[in-house]
Amino acid sequence: MDTAAILALYDDQMRRGAPADSPGARVERVGDVVRQLGAEGDWNCVLWSDLGTGSADAAIAEQVRYFASLGREFEWKLYGHDRPADLGERLRAAGLVPEPEETLMVAPTQELSTAVELPEGLALRPVTDPDGVELMVRVHEEVFGPGRSLRRHLTAQLAEQPETVVMTVAMAGELPVSSARLELYPGTDFAGLWGGGTLPAWRGRGVYRALVAHRARIAAERGYRYLQVDASDQSRPILRRLGFTALSTTTPYVFRP
Repeated sequence: MDTAAILALYDDQMRRGAPADSPGARVERVGDVVRQLGAEGDWNCVLWSDLGTGSADAAIAEQVRYFASLGREFEWKLYGHDRPADLGERLRAAGLVPEPEETLMVAPTQELSTAVELPEGLALRPVTDPDGVELMVRVHEEVFGPGRSLRRHLTAQLAEQPETVVMTVAMAGELPVSSARLELYPGTDFAGLWGGGTLPAWRGRGVYRALVAHRARIAAERGYRYLQVDASDQSRPILRRLGFTALSTTTPYVFRP
């Protein structure tokens, strides 16, 4: 896999030319910065920048002023290959706080296993209505803690942009034990793996791997060339074994007015 070429394609399609990630959000370019302004309560973010040492501080200050004037929290999504090399230090100096680093990983969909092998007693349930969203949110909150506006965001996406998301819950009878979603970005080569989480009692039994295979099959069927994920330390070794390659790192720097 030509990692440099795929990273350049990712930057072009998913950052510089990023689609909005939710109903009511808009993506706009201001100088050498691409940002998303979400609807009320949604994610606000700087997705891409191309800054030099002489322009970085002014560009950061401009985004801080903009989002502060709206009373909005925002995230500057910094990648390990972004310029200038000290951009993270400049963001901290401007009052943004870094959260844990993740790894940008990508795999060609055609090279991934699509064999879904679930532990005995589990079945996959597609999420197609608010009741299914409730099951997803239940798992998410047990695994990751409260998610800001997640219920509203997923319900709106399912109702208004169903072509952009596939959500799945692994059920043990009536109990949701794992959930994950596949974000689809029409017009791009990438589909994204998001929200994969499993209750502690069911970890280490292949549920996460099965949900990756399930989503890989759907992405391939819909013509997406690559699967992308921002991998935590916990999921990175699993994804590497499944065929994913690290392209860069990504760290959210958060500003709270």
